[in-house]
This record gives sequence, structure tokens and C-alpha cells, in this order.
Amino acid sequence: MNVETIGNWAGLVWNALNEADVLGVKQLKKMTKLKDKEIFAALGWLARENKITIEENAEDKEYLVALVQE
Repeated sequence: MNVETIGNWAGLVWNALNEADVLGVKQLKKMTKLKDKEIFAALGWLARENKITIEENAEDKEYLVALVQE
């Protein structure tokens, strides 16, 4: 795993979020075909760049991810 690969995964996640507004991690995995560690690496990349918000859904404890609206 290198920086370029993680950046590519982040691009896949960003594109999925751009189409759907808010997604859970399970939905992101389904849409991007990425594995858990790949999703979380991509989310870390996007969070570090302040591109996403992450909130925990109180009902099912799933994380909901959305793009930051600029």
C-alpha cells in the first residue's frame, strides 16, 4: 500500500459520496468494491484534507459519511 494507491481509493470514495450525498460505510464498500482497510484508509485521507464529515448513527452505530459543502 502506497500513497498513490490510497489517493486512488480516496477518489473512488469521493465519487461515490458526490453521487449520493450521505452514505454509510457498508454502502461505500458496496459502491466502491473496496475492502474495510481500504475504505478506512481512504476516509482518513479525505478527513485529513477536510473533504468529509463523519458522524455515528445512534440507531445502528454505523458511521455516516458526507462531503463537506463548500
